[in-house]
Amino acid sequence: MGIFNDITAIQNIIYIVASILFISGIKMLGKEDTAVKGNFLSALAMFIAVSVTVVDVVNPVVLISGITLGAIIGSTIALKVKMTSIPEMVALFNGFGGLATFLIAWSEFNSIPDNLFQHILVMTTLYIGGVTFTGSLVAYAKLAEKIKIAKTSIITKFFTTIFYISLAFLLYSVFVTPAIVPTFDFFTILLVLTLLGGIGFVLPIGGGDMPVVISLLNSFSGIAAAFAGLLLLNNVLIVAGSLVGASGLILTVIMAKAINRSISNILFVGYASSSSKSSSSEDQGEVSPISVSDAYLILESASSVLIIPGYGMAVAQAQHVVRELGELLEENGTEVKYGIHPVAGRMPGHMNVLLAEANVPYDVLAEPDDINPIMDSVDVAVVIGANDVVNPSATEEPGSPIYGMPIIEVHNAKTVFVLKRSMSAGFAGVQNPLFFKQNTRMLFGDAKESIGGLVSEFKD
Repeated sequence: MGIFNDITAIQNIIYIVASILFISGIKMLGKEDTAVKGNFLSALAMFIAVSVTVVDVVNPVVLISGITLGAIIGSTIALKVKMTSIPEMVALFNGFGGLATFLIAWSEFNSIPDNLFQHILVMTTLYIGGVTFTGSLVAYAKLAEKIKIAKTSIITKFFTTIFYISLAFLLYSVFVTPAIVPTFDFFTILLVLTLLGGIGFVLPIGGGDMPVVISLLNSFSGIAAAFAGLLLLNNVLIVAGSLVGASGLILTVIMAKAINRSISNILFVGYASSSSKSSSSEDQGEVSPISVSDAYLILESASSVLIIPGYGMAVAQAQHVVRELGELLEENGTEVKYGIHPVAGRMPGHMNVLLAEANVPYDVLAEPDDINPIMDSVDVAVVIGANDVVNPSATEEPGSPIYGMPIIEVHNAKTVFVLKRSMSAGFAGVQNPLFFKQNTRMLFGDAKESIGGLVSEFKD
C-alpha cells in the first residue's frame, strides 16, 4: 500500500511538471518566432502525461498499442497533408478530441457513483464531445468542399431541428431526471440525438464563417477534455483541457470581432442574402484587365508594395513565389509589406502559417489597423485571392450584408492588382465593388502562374 501511495505521489508530481510545460508551450504559441518551440513543448508535455498514465491502467498493453497506433496515424497525416489542407486537418483533429471525450463519458456511464454531480458531468461531457465530433466532421466536409447544402434546404432544416431537440433532451436529462442513472434506453436516445445534433449545429453555417467555427469547436474539444479530466480525476487533463477551452473561446471572440459580428449571429443567423443591385456585376461597371508584362512595369517603378494574401494563394500554393517576388521587389529598392487579415483563409492564422512555411520574415507582416491609416501612400496593393476581407462594401454600403466588417482598405491605395481566376464572389456571396474601381486592375488566372510570370519579368 505504501509503495502504491509513493507511485501515486510521483505520478501527481509528474502531472504538475507536465502541466507547467503545457502552460509554457501554450504561452509560446502566442508569438510567431517561438510558436514552433511552443508546439513541441506542449506535445512533449502531453506525451509525458500520457506515458505516466500507463501506471493506472489495468491493461497497459492496450493503452500503449492505442498510443502507438494514434502516433502512426497522426504522424502520417501531418507529414502528408498539404499546407492548403491544414484547415481541414485542424477540423478533423478537433473532431477526434471530441470523440475521445465522448467515449470517455460513455464508458463512465455504467460506473459512476450515484450522485447528481457525476450524473450532470457525464451527460454534459457526452454532449459536448459528441457535438464537437460530428460538428467537426461537417466543418471538414465544408472546408474540403465535399458538401454544399443550402441553409434553406430541407436537409439543413431537419438536422437543425434535431440539434435543438438534442439540446432540450440534454437539459431534460440534467435537470429533470433524478440523480440516479437513467435507463440505458434513455441514454441511447441521448447518444443518437447528440451525434445528429452536432451535424445540425454546423451544417447551416456558411463557409465564410468556418474560421470562427473552427475556433469554437477547438474550444469545445478543450472544455470536453477538462470535463473528462474531472470524471477521471486526472489533473493534467483538467489543466490542458481548461487552457485549450479558454484560449479557443478567446480566439473565437477575437475572430468574431474581426468581422464585426456576434457569435450568436454567426451560429444562428449567418450572412443575410443581398438582393440589392449592388450585388450584380452588370450594375457595377466594367473591369480593367491587365497583363503580366504591364503589371511588371508598374511594380518595377513602385516605391511601396503591399501584398494581401487570401485563400486563393493557398489554393494555388503560391506562397513560395510570392516570397520570391517580395525579395525581388526589395532588391529593386521597393518597400514590401504583407497585409494579414485575421479571418483571411479558412482557419485562424491561415495566411501566417503559409507565409511562415515560405520563410517570409515576421517583421514584414502587418495587421489592418497598422496599414489602413497609411494605405493612401501605398503605390501598389497586390490582392492574391482575397475577396471579402478587401471588399469596400463593408465601409461604403450600409445595406450590404458585410457592412461594418473591418477590412484591409486596399481601395485607398494608388493602384490595386487583384489576382483571381474569375469574377466569382467570396464566401459571403457578396460581389466586390473593388473589382470595378478606376484604380483596380484585374490579373486573371492561376495566382502561382501569374506571380511566377512577374518573377520571370524581374529576373529577365
